[in-house]
Amino acid sequence: MIRILVVDDHPLVRQALLQVLNTQNDFKVVAEASDGEEAIRLATELQPDVVIIDISMPKINGIQATRIIKRNMPDIAIVVLTIYDDSDHVFSILEAGADAYLTKRAFGNDVIHAVHGVAAGETILGSPTSKTLLKEALKNIAKSGHLNSGEELNYRELEILKLVANGISNKDVANQLSLSVRTVKNYLVGIFNKLDVSSRTAAVIKALKEGIITFDDVE
Repeated sequence: MIRILVVDDHPLVRQALLQVLNTQNDFKVVAEASDGEEAIRLATELQPDVVIIDISMPKINGIQATRIIKRNMPDIAIVVLTIYDDSDHVFSILEAGADAYLTKRAFGNDVIHAVHGVAAGETILGSPTSKTLLKEALKNIAKSGHLNSGEELNYRELEILKLVANGISNKDVANQLSLSVRTVKNYLVGIFNKLDVSSRTAAVIKALKEGIITFDDVE
């Protein structure tokens, strides 16, 4: 059962999402929130598997709430559902640690697919649209060429990071590299520490930003 927290300041949007999510036998909506502050509190109390959250909300916006939730509870997957589709917003969303984003033009099946995907540990960066938007957002950002920790990624960490950048789940990474899932998770912890991030998506964004990997590494 995938436990979901729905966050949007518009009751009609929340109601529409509930109708979509309740069609799935393996989904359970555990709570609703109408602002970012409430989202953080409920995520902390209930520890859902997935949070679906809007950007524009009272008190604390969705990007700030995503950053706080991922920093404190990195195992919670976050799908941002927004009206914005420009490169600046997409970059901010993913840099905050969101595992996926959808615009409110998305269909119900897109939401279902995104929830299943992030719950399985997938990311969205294999999408051609995502790559185009990220290229636009990153092209004018100067690369520092070094990591916050001063430590370089080793060969295995870089190999795993490139697979993660293509949206591959931990289980499939483990199968491809003949490793255990636990070992892959341990490598990811090391990658997160070296990049000073708290999620798979943020790790990929940081690596692209610093030139550690390139868009050619994302199939």
